[in-house]
Amino acid sequence: MEEFEKNIFINCPFDEEYYAILRPLLFTIIFHGYTPRIALECSDSGQPRLTKIQKLIMESKFSIHDLSRLQAGKKNEFYRLNMPFELGIDFGCRTFSSESHSEKRFLILEKESFRYMKALSDINGFDIKSHKNNPQELIKSIRNWFVETVNIRDAKSPTMIWYSFNDFWAFLDDTKTSEGFTKSEIDFMPIPEMIENMREWISKN
Repeated sequence: MEEFEKNIFINCPFDEEYYAILRPLLFTIIFHGYTPRIALECSDSGQPRLTKIQKLIMESKFSIHDLSRLQAGKKNEFYRLNMPFELGIDFGCRTFSSESHSEKRFLILEKESFRYMKALSDINGFDIKSHKNNPQELIKSIRNWFVETVNIRDAKSPTMIWYSFNDFWAFLDDTKTSEGFTKSEIDFMPIPEMIENMREWISKN
């Protein structure tokens, strides 16, 4: 139960461009003492992806759903429906599951305010925050959600968290470069390795 109270399920795209958003997203969660749960935390070819996602949702009191890649971005590209599908699973878990799951809380993110209504009008009225594809705005959105919904008090300012993330990233880049990692290997290191480095740096700083 203690883990459930601290777990935050992350529902987001995994393309390379999104990693500039994903890294500060994970950092901000860990900075506030919570545990990000994400499909990429474990790679098991024998486990169906949907089964893994259902388990992560069931084990997490909180969730962050980023719908910013919902719309196709170029010609012949399909709409990306995984994120709204997983949001629906999570909403169903909160609505139809046990008493503890009825206390689940969400943060829904978008690139632009109200853009989601063109595709998902059923969630009209939800409190959705816009990050404008800007990592610093993303940190502000998550930090404010922690204050408003998770009831964290004495939270650091969004600007201070942003500076801390940049200090961490500079430290990681210097450390891993000296260990023989290339820039690409640092930028796209496995998510469990990234999370562990964030935890260690935050605990020491």
